[in-house]
Amino acid sequence: MGQFGVSQSVVRREDAPLLKGEGRFVDDRAPAGLAHGCVLRSPHGHARIARIDVAAAAAAPGVLAVYTAADLRADGIGDIPCLATLAWKPGTPFRPHPQAALAADTVRYAGDPVAFVVAGTPAQARDAAELIEVDYDDLPAVTDCAAAARPDAPVIWPEDPDNVCFEWELGDPAATEAAIAGAAHVVALEVVNNRVVLSAIETRGAVGEFDAAAGKFTLHTGSQMPHSIRDQLAGEIFGVAPEQVRVVIEDVGGGFGGKNSLYPEQILVLYAARRLGRPVKWIGERSDAFVSDYHGRDNVNRGELALDADGRFLAIRLTTIANIGGYIANRGAVSPVNGCVMLSNTYAIPALHADVKAVYTNTVPTDPYRGAGRPEVLYLVERLIDAAARDLGIDRVALRRRNCIPKDAFPYPSPTGLSYDSADFAMVMDEALKQSDWAGIEARRAGATQRGRLRGIGMANYIERCGGGAGLGEGARIRFEADGTVTVFSGSMANGQAHATAFSQIVNEWLGLPFEKITVVEGDTDLIASGTGTGGSWSIPMGGGAVCLAADRIVEKARRIAAHLLEAAEADLEFADGAFTVAGTDIGITLGDVARAARDPANLPDGLTPGLDENARFVPENYTFPYGCHVCEVEVDPETGAVDIVGYTAVHDFGRALNPSLLAGQVHGGLAQGIGQALTEHTVYDETGQMLSGSFMDYGLPRADDLPAFNFVRRETPSPRNPLGVKGCGEAGAAGSPPAVINAIVDALAPHGVRHLDMPATPQRVWRAIHGG
Repeated sequence: MGQFGVSQSVVRREDAPLLKGEGRFVDDRAPAGLAHGCVLRSPHGHARIARIDVAAAAAAPGVLAVYTAADLRADGIGDIPCLATLAWKPGTPFRPHPQAALAADTVRYAGDPVAFVVAGTPAQARDAAELIEVDYDDLPAVTDCAAAARPDAPVIWPEDPDNVCFEWELGDPAATEAAIAGAAHVVALEVVNNRVVLSAIETRGAVGEFDAAAGKFTLHTGSQMPHSIRDQLAGEIFGVAPEQVRVVIEDVGGGFGGKNSLYPEQILVLYAARRLGRPVKWIGERSDAFVSDYHGRDNVNRGELALDADGRFLAIRLTTIANIGGYIANRGAVSPVNGCVMLSNTYAIPALHADVKAVYTNTVPTDPYRGAGRPEVLYLVERLIDAAARDLGIDRVALRRRNCIPKDAFPYPSPTGLSYDSADFAMVMDEALKQSDWAGIEARRAGATQRGRLRGIGMANYIERCGGGAGLGEGARIRFEADGTVTVFSGSMANGQAHATAFSQIVNEWLGLPFEKITVVEGDTDLIASGTGTGGSWSIPMGGGAVCLAADRIVEKARRIAAHLLEAAEADLEFADGAFTVAGTDIGITLGDVARAARDPANLPDGLTPGLDENARFVPENYTFPYGCHVCEVEVDPETGAVDIVGYTAVHDFGRALNPSLLAGQVHGGLAQGIGQALTEHTVYDETGQMLSGSFMDYGLPRADDLPAFNFVRRETPSPRNPLGVKGCGEAGAAGSPPAVINAIVDALAPHGVRHLDMPATPQRVWRAIHGG
């Protein structure tokens, strides 16, 4: 383990170019002849398009074209597909309604694209868009998922009058019902998991180009999954071969799951580029982002927890109504069901059942958002346990400790069908309690009371399913260049996680090559044949695993070549620090010299092809299971309802830490997003489908002074299923923080009879809870 190897806090190599303004984002792309696009969006939540007249816009200065749904239909442009492949609830249909790049006869949310204007400058395109005349016939709207599921709700799609997109279930309903019916205690709680906006620092954008001679599209955009975008554009959208579409992604200013999927604007710039014979760029404004970036969360969960007379868990039942939005996005069906496999969380619960109903509403479509369903379910479970402890008069810590899966029970078969490979839940819980001084809360509470404040403390355990699994895999290629440098090609796609740093550390550790001579390439579908992309905390477990396997193959081949060059037996060669040496001697050869020699067939033993370049694909046999415990401490001002987080501890076992500094950054970012959802973030619509929180003046993105100094503690037990020993860390902060924060607030408000408070716990909501009793 050298200075730049695994487990070292190597400084991000990505930062220097960004700090010097040398980053390459979508808006930096400016090919010759570039035209600019503007999307005209529906101002209505639900309406029929009675008439659309683009004549004035088409005649406006600088305008090159104005496109509507009629143009796209005439040219055979397909709709954005739903990529979900799930086993739906028996006897129920799956009724996907995909989104077209431009709405044809009905708009189904405020922000739905209606027309696309292309002009010489962005200002000309915007001015012309304002000249388009659209007559709308308003229709009744519904934005709340629970309301949309009622029999008298406005209908989003006439062919589906109940507004249901799909129903899905998991577990044993009969066993769960029997356990609940025979339980000594049953505790129920209904929670709302509030809708959040993506809020990536870089708004979405796309630059489309078309080479008529080659018949090839090129899309520069910001995405987490370039190959998925390419395959959809080639297949469902334009009906061409995959080789006729190139997707290029450079720097990405944040993704968080919302940039996984295909968007209308990516289709429109390519379509316009082909029609006009020149490149077309669209860059979204922040106002576009609020009403067009796929949103996250938004469901209503009802939980029932059955306990015996001794407080042991017997069963848990989850009933979910999930908000799909006006259309189903690429992965819109994932989040409502994905988290249900973690319904038992860290606890031994013999029986469980999850029942999910996803409904259409007049809102922006939803898609995975940091955690993709797991934070939603874990929030319910941890809130439900706190409610049970309070209702039954059992200590919150004791109830959790009594029901946690013991260390000697692993590998543990979860009732949802997973196999937890290893964990020590008691260890991380004990450490979190110690680090947060849980035992001293009553003294601190008394001190707060003397100051006229309410003090509370809350905790949340969590375990996640991450790192691939279920046949998912990732590829990597390591290429030796003539100048002695090495290029790593990965199918992953960074959007702020520092893959260039992390993958370089792996190559440095495995091959002993100088860190500064390693280059990482991602995000070009012409250079990288296939890729899964980034999501589910799998880039380091899967992408890093692929780099490990490719490096292992290089060492294996290089050993044969080195033995041949040194006239030594392979078994006598030792490999360390980038060189082979004959055991017990000073005779050796560097890997770089082997790579140079390997280019000449005359230097190779029989049966080997020239070169040391290697490809590998890592397909994990099982998921990885990071876990941890969060403890949050708050003070509440009863006069204003303001909440201050005065302490926050997060203890995690992520397996081996590839780069402790990067890992801490991922946890801190997840904590900020989870705390933001718990305290400040809320996407609000009125009864007509108008968004009332469509700017940062109205949407409460957390600021630095809303967040405490985090006490993040690592505990390392390497994953037995991963060549690096890592488990994945990208989503954990967002999973553990919402229940820890709300549990702390409810604890503070307990003297006022408050049993539950829905997110976000804004000062107004907290004040009303205090004074409403």
